[in-house]
Amino acid sequence: MNSNYLDFEQPIAELDAKIEALRLVGSDNEVNIGEEITRLQTKSKELTEKVFRNLTAWQITQLARHPLRPYTLDYIPRIFTDFDELHGDRSFADDHAIVGGIARLEGESVMLIGQQKGRDTKEKVRRNFGYMHPEGYRRAKRLMQMAEKFSLPVITFIDTPGAYPGIGAEERGQSEAIARNLFAMAKLNTPIIVVVIGEGCSGGALGIGVGDRVLMLQYSYYATITPEGCASILFKSADKKAEAAEIMGITAERLIQLGLIDGIIPEPVGGAHRDVERMASILKAHLINNLQLVKAIPKQRLLDLRYKRLMELGEN
Repeated sequence: MNSNYLDFEQPIAELDAKIEALRLVGSDNEVNIGEEITRLQTKSKELTEKVFRNLTAWQITQLARHPLRPYTLDYIPRIFTDFDELHGDRSFADDHAIVGGIARLEGESVMLIGQQKGRDTKEKVRRNFGYMHPEGYRRAKRLMQMAEKFSLPVITFIDTPGAYPGIGAEERGQSEAIARNLFAMAKLNTPIIVVVIGEGCSGGALGIGVGDRVLMLQYSYYATITPEGCASILFKSADKKAEAAEIMGITAERLIQLGLIDGIIPEPVGGAHRDVERMASILKAHLINNLQLVKAIPKQRLLDLRYKRLMELGEN
């Protein structure tokens, strides 16, 4: 089993392995097998489109967690220029599970804040697997208030399995830090664009998730708890995670039906990790368009609409 393919992608993996084997044969023996490779590539594309046409909520969750899925630091150099990272919460420490700073989007200055996981073991430990500490949320709030002071729009990228649940984080006021972020973002006098780029789970996601436009990548998920956690509570077994994921309604399509998000950003066939450059280009276009929409609204009207949006959550 190819570790870069998920379990439901194995038929695609087998075809791609055949294509790679044919390429090697052609390279070694100079045999013209281009037509066969082209035929298999077409078949692989058709199979991929068929598989991804009707994904379950659990399969989408798996894609959101894919080890090769692009993270915040993968998107920054492809979408923004002149990124200048700002560190520390001015109280306790610098949380590496979050990246934040001033950048330019098509020449316009913005405040960018995004959650960051790691690739290899060392980086995962340094980034705490994307689990933010209280100081991370306080740093995010500091940067948002700085953006407000200098009239910079705020863009946040959500990608976390949740806020860090350790004793130290609780002792330093984890829930209080998240609550203060919700309060600050609700009344922040500058436009806010929120994008769920992977996992959007629990209060860890909400801590940077209040905005004027909330968008989700096609194969991301947004939930109050992981499917495994929900299954453990409802069914007393994490093995029923797929069933829990369907019941929870965590996919972008379901959430836009419920009025909880404003838009879905399409991904390349097979997921964002299959073509990071194209995914970044698509995401950039959506950021520019949505930023133009919210900037056209007078600030007081924007705040009124944001408050109305928050008050109407859950009514559908």
